[in-house]
Amino acid sequence: MDFTCYGTKGKIRTMPKILSIETSSELASAALLSDQQIIQRQTHGVMNHSQAILPMVQSVLEEAGMSLSECDAIAFGSGPGSFTGVRTACGVVQGLAFGADLPVIPVVTLLALAEASRIQYGAIHVLAALDARMGEVYGAQYCFEEAEQRWVTVFKPTLCAPAMLIPKGMDELHLIGNGFAAYSDQFSFSTKLAQAAVPEAFAIARLASIEFLAGRVHRAEQAQPLYLRNKIALTIEERRNVQIR
Repeated sequence: MDFTCYGTKGKIRTMPKILSIETSSELASAALLSDQQIIQRQTHGVMNHSQAILPMVQSVLEEAGMSLSECDAIAFGSGPGSFTGVRTACGVVQGLAFGADLPVIPVVTLLALAEASRIQYGAIHVLAALDARMGEVYGAQYCFEEAEQRWVTVFKPTLCAPAMLIPKGMDELHLIGNGFAAYSDQFSFSTKLAQAAVPEAFAIARLASIEFLAGRVHRAEQAQPLYLRNKIALTIEERRNVQIR
C-alpha cells in the first residue's frame, strides 16, 4: 500500500507518526503509521475490546521500536457504530493522550470505510453503510477529489432504514460496509457487489495524518464520540414490533 501523504496541489509532505484505534464494531484494531509504513493488530469479539486494545497498542509500538511520546497524535474511530465501542475508543484515547501530552484526532468510521476502499480497490465514489441494529443502518456517501487529494462528503452520516438510504448517482459507485449484507434485500438498489467490511485502524491513521498536517487536531478533553441514535435500547413492545415487521 502507498501511504505517501499529499497536501494541496499534490505536494508531498512528511508523514507524521499517528497511533490509531478503532473499536466501533465487532472488530477491534490498533495501528501505527510511521515513515509511510503501517503496523496493525486486530481482534474479534466486542466483549473483549476494552481488555484487548491496550495490549495491541503496546504491540504496534514495540514492533516499531517507538514509545507513545514519540507519536505526533492519537486518532480514533469516533463513530457512528457500537455505543459501547465508540465510548471505549474515546476513553482509551483520552487516557493515552493525557498521559503523553498528545493531540487527538477523531475520524468518522464511515469515511474510514471509504478510505479503505480507495486504498485497496481504487474506489473514488463510495457509499458506506454499517449495521446499526434495530433494522437500521448508518450510511454516508463520499467522493474523492484526486486533484486536491481529499474526500468530499456527498451526504453526511445518517441513521435510517435500509430502504431510505438513497445514493446520489450509481455510476461507478463502490458499496462498502457490513450494513449491505445485514439487510441485503431491503435496499432500493442491488447490493450484490457490496464489499462486506467494518472500519479498521489503518484507514483511521491514514485519514488522521491528513487532518494532522492541516492542523485539525484537538486536545484530549475535546475527544467526543459521534452518536446518531439518541435512543440505544428498545422496550419489549418495540422489539416485538420490529420482529413482526
